[in-house]
Amino acid sequence: MPELPEVEVVRRGLADHVLDRDILAVDVEHPRSVRRHAAGRADFASRLTGRTITGARRRGKYLWLDLDAGGAGDDAVLAHLGMSGQMLVAAADRPAEKHLRIRVRFADDGPELRFVDQRTFGGLSVHPLVHATGGGLLPEPVAHIARDPMDPAFDLDAAVAGIRRRRTGLKRALLDQTVVSGIGNIYADEALWLARLHGERPTEKLTRAQGAAVLTAASEVMNAALDAGGTSFDALYVNVNGASGYFDRALNVYGRADRPCPRCGTPIRREAWMNRSSHSCPRCQPRPRESGSRRA
Repeated sequence: MPELPEVEVVRRGLADHVLDRDILAVDVEHPRSVRRHAAGRADFASRLTGRTITGARRRGKYLWLDLDAGGAGDDAVLAHLGMSGQMLVAAADRPAEKHLRIRVRFADDGPELRFVDQRTFGGLSVHPLVHATGGGLLPEPVAHIARDPMDPAFDLDAAVAGIRRRRTGLKRALLDQTVVSGIGNIYADEALWLARLHGERPTEKLTRAQGAAVLTAASEVMNAALDAGGTSFDALYVNVNGASGYFDRALNVYGRADRPCPRCGTPIRREAWMNRSSHSCPRCQPRPRESGSRRA
């Protein structure tokens, strides 16, 4: 699924095209696209119709659109992009996409907002905004999500302390969205390579300096990816205009198995990890001795 930079690219596009616009009508073309909205497709459409989109926000990999109160209280449309979900801005007269699931039309007759999802793992739902554990107002289902390294209010020292309190492998901790959000498999591998740390390093033995180094590296690599429009490995990861990002061309280890490490020339190692793949340099990121017993 898309990680922080890809979601931020979409958020910025939505902020440019749908803010302060009044919703005229909502068409739900496929019921699975609103399955997380417990009250069903008719309620979903009625909760949006006549409302104004007042904000496009994100925390970590989670994206939502704030709605004006409109007599319904403070709530938002939470977007689950899943494996193939796309939030597209399209002219009203443009033919419907093959996998169009939700169409949002606006009162100004301007471009529509379309949710397109080939695999139907994603969807939209409306939820009340509540106070989050990390501060701020978030849709209720994601209120437990921690701040991410690109958040202006991100507390690096607190995040490092949270990682070091875990008794697990470092990569697993980086992917725990309740500790630090926004980092997925791609950017975890890239950050670990930049910090010269192996993903199986025990978090309880991580120094503060090492923890700060890997989180700083995560911020650096995600900012670089954002500048490149995100990482697109297939045509499903696109911005609101349907364009792909190109940061995959700048990746150092992820997806580069058997190619030379850009730093030392050693062939990059690919290993199976939690039903996914993990990439690292055997020389720059030596495996810790504890990793064998930890895996067992």
